[in-house]
Amino acid sequence: MKKIILYSFLSISFLTCKKNDEKVAETQAKEDSITVEPSKSEADVAELVEFSPEKMSAYIQNKNPDTLYVTNFFATWCGPCMHEIPFFHKKMEELQGQPVKFTFVSLDNKTDWATEVSDFADEFNIRKNVTLLDGSLLKPEFFKQNFKTWDGGAIPFTLIKKGDKVNETLGSMTEEALNQKLSQFLSAK
Repeated sequence: MKKIILYSFLSISFLTCKKNDEKVAETQAKEDSITVEPSKSEADVAELVEFSPEKMSAYIQNKNPDTLYVTNFFATWCGPCMHEIPFFHKKMEELQGQPVKFTFVSLDNKTDWATEVSDFADEFNIRKNVTLLDGSLLKPEFFKQNFKTWDGGAIPFTLIKKGDKVNETLGSMTEEALNQKLSQFLSAK
């Protein structure tokens, strides 16, 4: 009889401890859980403009001769691209209100548009100036049609254009080089 009482007592104690452990584990799981921020949505990407290669060609070719167009092809994974972007951003702010249009053409993978590209656009407050271009759709003809020196083999690439005057720069620019090129275009009539 003592054994039955002892076993009963141990069984009840064991079950009580097990239920208590489950409650503690459940409470800890709730307290230990981190709040996950919602990821960028398709709506964030929708705010960025996507161009097809044909639309990009038309954009590059059809320009108002009185406006200076600065078109920078970049990717967020490209170190030299990210190094020069602050120079472009600073110049955008300096030239605000003048007939100058800056466009940043992202050649990032589509899978990065909602994250890296969207974050980049927000970081520099240039969402309205960023255009998405699926680089996997670009064929050699696209480069031959639109550029004299760029074959698409490397980035960054910057096209500066006003009327018939064109400057193509392959590779990262220093702040001084960008300022000098833009000054030449702005002083030319």
